Amino acid sequence: MLLTRDFSHYVKEVDQQIAHLDLAVEGVSCAGCMAKIERGLSAIPDVTLARVNLTDRRLAVEWKKGALEPALFIDRLAELGYKAYPYEPVRAEVEEAERSKFLLRCLGVAAFAMMNVMMLSVPVWVGGDLSPEARDFFHWLSALVVLPCAAYAGQPFFQSAWRALKARSVNMDVPISIGVVLALGMSLVETIHHAEHTYFDAAIMLITFLLAGRFLDQKMRQRTRAVAGNLAALKAETATKFVGPDEISEVPIAAVRTGDIVLLRPGERCAVDGSVVEGRSEIDQSLITGETLYVKAERGTQVYAGTLNISGTLRVRVAAAAEGTLLSEITRLLDHALQARSRYVQLADRASQYYAPVVHATALLTVIGWVLAGASWHDAIVIGIAVLIITCPCALGLAIPAVQTVASGAMFRAGVLLNAGDAIERAAAVDTIVFDKTGTLTLPELDVVNAASVPDEVFQLAGRLALASHHPVAAAVARAAQARSPIPGVTEEPGRGVRAMFEGEELRLGSPAFCGADFQANAILSEDPEVSVVAFSRGDQRTVFAVRQLLRPDAARTIDALTNRGISVELLSGDREPAVRHAADALGVSAWRAGVTPAEKIAHIEALKRQGRVVMMVGDGMNDAPSLAAAHVSMSPISASHLSQATADLVFLGKELAPVLAAVDYSRKAMAVMRENLGLAIGYNILAVPIAIAGLATPLIAALAMSGSSILVMLNAMRARRVRLGGASWK
Repeated sequence: MLLTRDFSHYVKEVDQQIAHLDLAVEGVSCAGCMAKIERGLSAIPDVTLARVNLTDRRLAVEWKKGALEPALFIDRLAELGYKAYPYEPVRAEVEEAERSKFLLRCLGVAAFAMMNVMMLSVPVWVGGDLSPEARDFFHWLSALVVLPCAAYAGQPFFQSAWRALKARSVNMDVPISIGVVLALGMSLVETIHHAEHTYFDAAIMLITFLLAGRFLDQKMRQRTRAVAGNLAALKAETATKFVGPDEISEVPIAAVRTGDIVLLRPGERCAVDGSVVEGRSEIDQSLITGETLYVKAERGTQVYAGTLNISGTLRVRVAAAAEGTLLSEITRLLDHALQARSRYVQLADRASQYYAPVVHATALLTVIGWVLAGASWHDAIVIGIAVLIITCPCALGLAIPAVQTVASGAMFRAGVLLNAGDAIERAAAVDTIVFDKTGTLTLPELDVVNAASVPDEVFQLAGRLALASHHPVAAAVARAAQARSPIPGVTEEPGRGVRAMFEGEELRLGSPAFCGADFQANAILSEDPEVSVVAFSRGDQRTVFAVRQLLRPDAARTIDALTNRGISVELLSGDREPAVRHAADALGVSAWRAGVTPAEKIAHIEALKRQGRVVMMVGDGMNDAPSLAAAHVSMSPISASHLSQATADLVFLGKELAPVLAAVDYSRKAMAVMRENLGLAIGYNILAVPIAIAGLATPLIAALAMSGSSILVMLNAMRARRVRLGGASWK
């Protein structure tokens, strides 16, 4: 039977000449893997792009349409030593969860072995009267515990090191794996020959410490995988299409064409971009525009895929479906920006590029030196391996994760959640912060600004009537009035408001036209064009509530503090110019732009980056997701859309903006401590290497040195939580 592989339904068209395919690649764990894969596929004729995203282990390939078969790329990756298959977000999420479970199992096995082998090593270390037979017995017990546990728990390091070596590069796992394997091998040989010293304890201790750091990094990495899942949830797979004057049919979105008419019911998410041809409703476009106010939808109103129909039934003429929608464009921009960001090389990987060659060269020179000095090959090799063991990068491997763990805890207490493993490193370098306005500099909830001038009885009735509406303006009235008991018998008129009979009088809450309050509304708007208005009527009585999003209470103070730290602050918003100007003036921000599209936000950020600026983007809407990903580092409020939270490197809590300042301060402090830890790790090696080269590194000395350096690094990491925030706090 001939097996055929058809991947054509996974291929997307970039344009008329270029095809695009996303592949999930197993085993991509370092910059060396990334370089090898990209070189290998770029060498194929007619391939125009090959880029690996280390964050989600995804390979994007583009080629001249019709020139190549997609299966060729999978075959080429197999030749390079990597298994690949078409990328599917759900499958990738499941496999990432399995990897987290595997790392946790490895950590548990290693910790079990370390505790037990330490118990077995103590009699050997302190037992001056221990007989050779008893010593051999403890060594064999240690081997029995450590060897199988190390073989299982060390897999993450061994596999990563092997792939790096195959890619002709070196990462941190190479010296770790070499040191562990040689230590275990030498210890087994020494045990067989009844030697006094073995290094089973040092090897398993190293694996345990490093697995703890690796697991923490994996959990942070896993959060960024939520991006694809959140986007997929917004994309409708089907649409209700009119196939006759009064006949509808639910069809796959791929079967919808430009010019078709689709039905959009209340509560449904729009599957297409298009314009309303019949019906009235309100549309929640917050995921697209970031604005919390519903948009009135009537004949001629533009609607977009991913937006939510609130109240009425609409008929929509399709302008774009599937890959042609604004949502798909945001997806494409987001993927491109994430791939560009994933090329950041972390500090520990950069250090390992220099660390590993120096350690290996030192061990080799030690062996040669002892042989030339007259020692036997056995003794020289044992001393050389001792050099590898005592210089194995335990402290170096903990230097970064330990600080990240301490700093992430301190940042959480300051109202900041880490969403990416390397967010601290990138946030520390920031010199420019670009803010979105709505929901970021302003509070997510609307507030009634003229509440004090409204009679209490009127306010209470309006609030009780507002409880029957899901409109955000009505919710603001209900919240401000602290209404608890809704008025019964409420009727909602889509796009206009709600009404009910109460004590023989009709109550109305909604648009000024619906309540007959146009004159009062125009008077308020003439005084303050930035507010939104909602009217309330009771018989002949008319009241208009002025509603707006207020700036976060400490926004001006936080912006001023950021400026004092040498950080440039800019404001980019898709909102109207008057609203953006009002916010910029109130905050003292001179660099601002209004009416900015997602693509324009990315273009502005890229322009800043070309000027050498290190940019943080702070935003909350789905339209901000691509620019969040394009920035060097990004941040979103907890009230943001799920997509923006998944895209952002940091998420801040509470109603204040102070956590943005805290994120910068803690990141700078943490980065300084990371460098100190790297210095301590190097200093440890400067002291320990001469001892090992001199042949004085007994297992006790190695264990004390490794654990001592690790404890020192972790104690120093505690300093990352000591930051003066100038009274900033979150509530």
